[in-house]
Order: sequence, then C-alpha cells, then structure tokens
Amino acid sequence: MLTAWGMPADHVATTADLMVEADIRGIDSHGIGMLPQYHDRRKDGRIIVPGEIRVLKDLPAMTFIDAGHALGHVPAKMAMQSAIAKCKDMGVAVGVVKDSNHFGAAGVYSTMALDEGLIGICMTGTSQRSIVPPRAREPMYSTNPIAMAAPAKRNPDFSLDMATSTVAVGKLNIYRRAGKEMPVGWALKEDGTPETNAEAAFYSTPKRMTPLGGTQDGGSHKGYGLAIMVDILCSVLSGSFFGGHNLKTGKPGDFINVGSFFLAIDPVFFRGEPGAFEADMDALIDQLHGTAPLDPAQPVLVPGEPEEAARAVRMAEGVPMTDTLFGEVKRVAGESGVPFLFG
Repeated sequence: MLTAWGMPADHVATTADLMVEADIRGIDSHGIGMLPQYHDRRKDGRIIVPGEIRVLKDLPAMTFIDAGHALGHVPAKMAMQSAIAKCKDMGVAVGVVKDSNHFGAAGVYSTMALDEGLIGICMTGTSQRSIVPPRAREPMYSTNPIAMAAPAKRNPDFSLDMATSTVAVGKLNIYRRAGKEMPVGWALKEDGTPETNAEAAFYSTPKRMTPLGGTQDGGSHKGYGLAIMVDILCSVLSGSFFGGHNLKTGKPGDFINVGSFFLAIDPVFFRGEPGAFEADMDALIDQLHGTAPLDPAQPVLVPGEPEEAARAVRMAEGVPMTDTLFGEVKRVAGESGVPFLFG
C-alpha cells in the first residue's frame, strides 16, 4: 500500500518496519492500526507522499529536519540516528523535526539508542486538539507523548513510552474496534461528565480526553504541565503546530505540521568508566524487582518489561487483528488499488 501511494522503496521499508515494531511490542494503537488514518489524511491532502525531507541545519551537536509534510517515520528515524551518531563525539546531541506527521510509537525511536549503550529520549507533538486542560471546557492540546530508554546489562533495559494524557487516542480506537466500554476517567462529554462509550469518544468532534491524572484531585495539573513542556520542546521550538493552532495557515485543518524532539546521551562522558552506568542501572532495577508485591503472582515490573513480554508472545504467535481493523485495512487496500493478501 505504501508503494502504491508513491513512497520510495527505502522509505517503505523503514516505515513498515517501524509500524510492525510497534505492533510486536503490543502497542496496537500505533502500528498497523494507524494505516487507515494515514490513508485518509493522504487522500485529504494533509500528508504528502513521498514528501521532500530536508536537513535544514547539521551542526556538531544538533540536526534540524524539515519533513516536508511526509509521513513521520522516516524523518523521525533520521533525527534519532543523527543524535545517536553525534553524541558519541559530543556527549549529548539533539535532533528536531518540523512539518511532520504521526510517526508511530515514540518508544521505537528512544530505544534505538540502546544498541549503542546510550540513553535515548523522544517526544512529539501530535495532530489534533483532544485533551481538556484542568478547569477548561474545550480541548486545547494533544496527547504529546514522552519516551525514554536507558541501557542495563544483566537486566532488561529501561524503556518508558507514555502519553501525557490518561490514555492515547489510539486506545479509544482499540476499545471502539473491540466494542468495549471504556473506564471512567479516560474521556469527557461536552458537559464535562465522564464518557465511557468508546465509539462516541473516538468520533467526538472535538475529542475530549483527560490529562494524565484524570481529575484535578488526581493530579491532572501534572499531566497538563508535562504536555505543555512537550509542546514547547517539539512544536514551539521547531515552529510547528502547537496547541491546536497551525502556524502555517492559521487553520487546524490543512497540513498537520507536527514537531518532534530527539535526544541522545552517552553515559560514559559523565561516568568515565565504560559499563559503570549499566551496572548501576542493574542495581536500580534489582531494587525495583525486589520490592514486595501486593500479590506474589504479580511482581513489580520496570517500564519496558510488558512490551518485551508482548514481543516474545507475538514473535511466536503473530500479531492479532480485530475484525474491525481487518475490514478497515482491506478498505485501504481496495482504495489504494492493491490486492489484499489476507483473505
């Protein structure tokens, strides 16, 4: 399908690999499940395929990339790989992307640093107003995820990937496709009362989701603050879409103009001795694993372990798809003029 849209072969390989990687990790909201939205946005002219991806600045400790309104996976990988390469000389390096689109799961990029023994951080703005600030009636910003990965040696690596909302938009879509009722606290109705109907929440215009924390009493001001921090580093810094406002046109319905931020850190520049950071990471993880659990059958986990467990299962058994998603992908294949090979 990506080839039929006009994407070059190398970009197809990168994009497909990153989408499938999200699914293998169990992040169903950000893998193949995004394909129908990408297709619809491309048809509407909001995503350009292939798009002209340009490096605007390339300095010893930073790279600034204009994604040219392309799908976000390729420019995101370029920025993270550049930060990884540069930080080996500088200790710390940053990549920033402007005028991009949805790039899948943020944790796929932060974990690229692990193979090089580095710390990786990834943040991104996203494309639609969907989160209602504390005390507000209307949504003013998006789910603005943060991902951070740090290498260990003996233990599994640390890998955090989280939205700054209570849940990601894609989680609403997963519940919609499964026909499940949502928990209270994920989304709101127009009058501010809880919405538990996933179909209504996902198709609401605009969406009304809660910041991380859910309610003011539950600490939603903290999720709100984190989300605005992400908007500053990703969107305001790069001159991209922020807070539901499109800087290019003044309209939120034309190009999406997502901004993203990538950071790589070499621990050796700080610790001096190779392996010292990883050894202390092992000690930290050992402490967390050693915490007495409420239920012995459910031990304390470290961020990244649920995804690794999902990977083990899905590499052996494959990635499940709901009937609804199956039908949506089949529609995309038909509209793209390519055969649907799965029935």
